[in-house]
Amino acid sequence: MAEFLTAAQAAQQLGVKPATLYAYVSRGIMRRDRAVDGRSSLFDAREVERLARRGRPRRPVGVADITVESAITEIAGDRLRYRGLDVIRLAASRTFEDVAELLWTGELPATRPGRRAAQPPGPAPWRATPAALAAGRGAQTALPAGTLPLERLQVIVPAMAATDPLRLQLDPAAVIAAGRSIIAGLVDCLPPAGQPSAAPDSDDPISDYPIADRLWSRLCDRRASPALRRALSAALVLLADHELAASTLAARAAASVRADPYAVVETGMGAVSGALHGGASLGAEALLAAASGPADVPRVVGELLRRGEKVPGFGHFVYRAGDPRAVLLLDLVRRAAPKSRALAVAEAVLAEVRHKSLPEPNIDFAIATLVQVAGMLRGSGETVFAVARTAGWIAHALEAYAGPGPLRPRAVYTGRPPVDGR
Repeated sequence: MAEFLTAAQAAQQLGVKPATLYAYVSRGIMRRDRAVDGRSSLFDAREVERLARRGRPRRPVGVADITVESAITEIAGDRLRYRGLDVIRLAASRTFEDVAELLWTGELPATRPGRRAAQPPGPAPWRATPAALAAGRGAQTALPAGTLPLERLQVIVPAMAATDPLRLQLDPAAVIAAGRSIIAGLVDCLPPAGQPSAAPDSDDPISDYPIADRLWSRLCDRRASPALRRALSAALVLLADHELAASTLAARAAASVRADPYAVVETGMGAVSGALHGGASLGAEALLAAASGPADVPRVVGELLRRGEKVPGFGHFVYRAGDPRAVLLLDLVRRAAPKSRALAVAEAVLAEVRHKSLPEPNIDFAIATLVQVAGMLRGSGETVFAVARTAGWIAHALEAYAGPGPLRPRAVYTGRPPVDGR
């Protein structure tokens, strides 16, 4: 019978901190089992001993390990959990607002049977103040035609911040209220789809609807079918947090020095726009749009590979066997629009990539497929990503505000030696 060690015992035997031990688990270096109580972690003593003899695992080239203790999100193998709850199940059964409250408070709101769609979900209305809406809408209406939705969000956040004199009130209740207001303002300040120069009506009745419905109207000028609306809602849940992704680490570092919630979100926005992060869905959108039909896909993929480029939307640093978020979202899109021409193109890309034994699709490809099938604006994928991830940034800000102080990684100097010989 296998002998097991507690997390503290395993960390002591390996000579590492508990946070490093869990980093080994998330990177697939070690396996973790659950104790009978379902809360405690147990580690195979033989596996710990083998790792101790081998020495600390070397980090992959180009990847730096920064471990931070957090009770928000767990990635273990190919499973993703928010506060211990499976994210795939949450995406299938809960609204984005419910899941945001879970990330922020540790508890899911009680469901209210018979709640109408037009009633704002959650324990409090998700609305920005009139002053914040006026400032955010005014800031983005001055942007040139062709500005991508994410670029609009990046000017909306600081404009809203300027209207909130209490933004540096950092107790949990105030930060959570700010989180609701920021997310609502991000969506409600965007112009209606197809009208980039128009400002939304200040009395827009849709402001009482769930975030997924409100976001749809800003990204798509077609009416959402119930199934596609559900797919968008699930995408928001699936993207709400992903442990210490680059944008979350940046946002958490800002919060650790007591930057206000708006500044935390703006910091995350800057990082999430990168082509190797939330912006990856824009490349996947371009890939799908480049094919005139399913038969044209081999040409499009082949040209990418001939140029030495990766096929965007495939492979993931964490999920070696496939991104479970992509599996669910693609399945929802298939069920929502089985006869869609855009879906046929996406299926042809999947078949071509698998034929070439390339990695499995990730969430960026799944979002891009939803965008193309729904007929959303160009750049809608990274916008969905940013709106959703704002919930996670606020959750990490709450943890950082309660922490001891600045998140200050140290660098390993590799430059020229001291010229004075000292």
